[in-house]
Amino acid sequence: MTGYASAQTEITLGAGELMRIGLEVRAVNSRFLDLSFKMPEEFRSFESIVREEFTKTLKRGKVDIRLYTESSAQASLKSPSLNLLHEIKTAQDLIRAQFPNAKDLTCFEILKLSEQHSALAHELPDHEQMHEHLKTLIQEALTQLLLARKREGVRLVESLLERLRQIQAFVVQAKPLVPLLVQQQREKFLERWREALGHENSLNDLGVLPQAAQERALSEATAFAIKIDVAEELTRLNAHLDEIEQCLTLTKPQAGVGKRLDFLIQELHRESNTLGSKSTALELSNISIEMKVLIEQMREQVQNLE
Repeated sequence: MTGYASAQTEITLGAGELMRIGLEVRAVNSRFLDLSFKMPEEFRSFESIVREEFTKTLKRGKVDIRLYTESSAQASLKSPSLNLLHEIKTAQDLIRAQFPNAKDLTCFEILKLSEQHSALAHELPDHEQMHEHLKTLIQEALTQLLLARKREGVRLVESLLERLRQIQAFVVQAKPLVPLLVQQQREKFLERWREALGHENSLNDLGVLPQAAQERALSEATAFAIKIDVAEELTRLNAHLDEIEQCLTLTKPQAGVGKRLDFLIQELHRESNTLGSKSTALELSNISIEMKVLIEQMREQVQNLE
């Protein structure tokens, strides 16, 4: 599910200077959990800690995590020192000696290098203290993110339940058609047998067929009726729909319910395909098509749920 969150905290550096640390989290839909990080180099050693905190809570989604810093020294633009400028020029001359076509640094790039050098010069608190600051920051951001995703989840569940009701209505609509269609196809099958044997004048419901041919015709008609009978598929569809409804209306969310719903949607799709392939009547074929459209819409939405 999608969501956005941000949190900030302040820490005191070794020289008594204040540094503001900010965390920005953007999450979009994905079947699996995919974390990407953007953070200053001095915080790279904490990436595994940040990753661990997020994976404890999140199970799905493409999540972009940006950690940034602002210090009181950075609030105003400071001119780089002459020593730093000399170091930058020396490094540039060494590079151009090997790569004569290399472009000169721009003023903006020199100021950026100066800013990065200043950031690296900051003395961060010890690792354990920094870990606690980051953990607090992450928990605050995760709380906001989960609230945003919960609000979206409520809307998704309402949409899924609406489509669920429509599919249930199609199942109810299809059930009375099944015995009628089976009987119609059985009669058509027997009629073709009569025509094939040249007995078009029927004296009873089976026509004037030799005993052996009559038994064979009944056997084939019964076998054909079994093949096109979709009562079992409709029963399984109802069972899957009931299970999906239970998953969507749980008072206490369970871990892995998204993957469970993924599986049930696949089963719905399989049963609706079977219903369409067995159908010998336009009514059932149309019902199968409408079901598959709704199931595909549900599949896309279910992939966003945890």
